[in-house]
Amino acid sequence: MEKSIVHMDLDTFFVSCERLKNSSLDGIPVIIGGGDRGVVASCSYESRYFGVRSAMPIKMALRLCPDAKVIKGDMEYYSNMSHTVTEIIQEKVPVLEKASIDEFYIDLSGMDKFFGCYKWANEIAGAVTKNTGLPISFALSMNKTVSKIGTGESKPTGRLEIPPQNIKPFLNPLSIKKIPMVGNVTFQLLSRLGVRTIQTLSETPVDVLHQLIGKNGTELWKKANGIDETPVIPYSERKSISSENTFSQDTIDIRSIKSILSGMVEQLSFQLRSEKWLTSVVVVKIRYSNFDTETKQCRIPYTSADHTLLKYVLDLFDKLYSRRMRIRLIGIKFTGLVHGCHQMNLFEDTEELISLYQTMDQLKLRFGSTSVGRASGLL
Repeated sequence: MEKSIVHMDLDTFFVSCERLKNSSLDGIPVIIGGGDRGVVASCSYESRYFGVRSAMPIKMALRLCPDAKVIKGDMEYYSNMSHTVTEIIQEKVPVLEKASIDEFYIDLSGMDKFFGCYKWANEIAGAVTKNTGLPISFALSMNKTVSKIGTGESKPTGRLEIPPQNIKPFLNPLSIKKIPMVGNVTFQLLSRLGVRTIQTLSETPVDVLHQLIGKNGTELWKKANGIDETPVIPYSERKSISSENTFSQDTIDIRSIKSILSGMVEQLSFQLRSEKWLTSVVVVKIRYSNFDTETKQCRIPYTSADHTLLKYVLDLFDKLYSRRMRIRLIGIKFTGLVHGCHQMNLFEDTEELISLYQTMDQLKLRFGSTSVGRASGLL
């Protein structure tokens, strides 16, 4: 059976959310970020025209676009809007994958005979905009790669269908940068060899790409030829990562317990960032010496920053620990995960703090996850 995969992407999501609250932002350059020392978390198409891009220092962005309106973002508001959009789409489709805070894959395979996949996708997009006011683009094709590239080409508020016979003509003239797995390093490497368009890449022998890039060379060749067998993975809030610590002796040493919690949060947050996850639900568990077990959880704005997550964990622990009995076990779970590149709270953090996280993560990747850490996580 021929696949029918839809990719949907909320257009300039953070900016669009802010424009819902303040219509005076419509049609002007807008930058979402964290002040003079912060970085750009999102920007409007009007500011992109001047060269402003995500993750760019705010100071540099304002030099490029001095008239831009800079707004400190509200991740809690954006997270709630994302959950609302997810619920709207989830009610209407058989299989939904939430790929990030603002993009989704939908598998409508086999539904053409009942309704028409393009018509269905169009109605879903319409329902999102009608119920939330948020603009959304989509593309429909036979796999995730082509659909995602199609959405990028259709923005803003685009609607695009790419049937099998049109895949190669659609992909061929595009830059290899349009392929999701092509980063700047890969682009520079291939560009030096004269491989700049998807057509040239698709005609490059697989063994040559394998020698240049390694095992990803084969995958890259497949994507350039419009081949992608990756399934749409059903979205589930049950997706989680967790950690537990059972004490050798039951304890009531709260200072020591909080230090251990700090270390656990740091390790789990590093795992989130390494695997490019963001969490929206924090769960803390306590098992007392009499084996009674209690948990408490809270929904939070999407994040993977340990200094942010630690505040929620310690707050939940303080609310949960009420018996003043000895504790046998503590546990932390991060759930409600989505993939995302907003690895920390870009609206509050400075360039220096973001740089510190990146450096620490690089050290952990090179020397091991316990090679460097916060003093608060050490006993």
